[in-house]
Amino acid sequence: MRDHNTDLRIIRTKESIRDALVELIDEKGFEAITVKDITTRAKINRGTFYAHYHDKFDLMTKCEEEIMFEMSRIAKQNFPTVIAALEISSPTETPFYLAVSLFEYLSKKGGFMRAVLGPKGDLSFQTRLKDFMWKTLFGNDPNALIKEENLLVPGQYLASYVASAHIGVIQQWLNSGRKESPQEMAQILSTITFNGPFYAAGLKK
Repeated sequence: MRDHNTDLRIIRTKESIRDALVELIDEKGFEAITVKDITTRAKINRGTFYAHYHDKFDLMTKCEEEIMFEMSRIAKQNFPTVIAALEISSPTETPFYLAVSLFEYLSKKGGFMRAVLGPKGDLSFQTRLKDFMWKTLFGNDPNALIKEENLLVPGQYLASYVASAHIGVIQQWLNSGRKESPQEMAQILSTITFNGPFYAAGLKK
């Protein structure tokens, strides 16, 4: 049985590997990174790296999956609040807890998300993120937020529009140094999502 100190050491080792990955993506891009680059930067030996990850692609996949799993957990936990907010006349006046929770989590993972969603990161991640958002929002799950039978336009176009817009807003926030708080970003995203871009632009009263 592992003791508490061993678990802490493993957590710290994984954190230093992931921090090294983010720094190296910013410097030279994911494609050019080698495992040797990562181990040198993280100040660990190759055996330690391979005890946790098969290669740099496995490392990237595990980092991304952890983020998607946590975002899915936050989303599903907050669906009842979102549905309740949609049923009142002015939903944007209600604190949009889902968006706040997501932006708080993304802020904690800000360095990784900025690097991986940037031009030197993993270009396939956006596609997987969109697919994940489709499954979380729509999906075949009876608890999904949006029901297929209620759609006014084909689901795949709506999902693509919503996912691309949300990812774009997140990228803008991360790239500009996260100047707005998670609460302010939740308000911005809620205004656009609930009322549409023309309303947000002041063209539709």
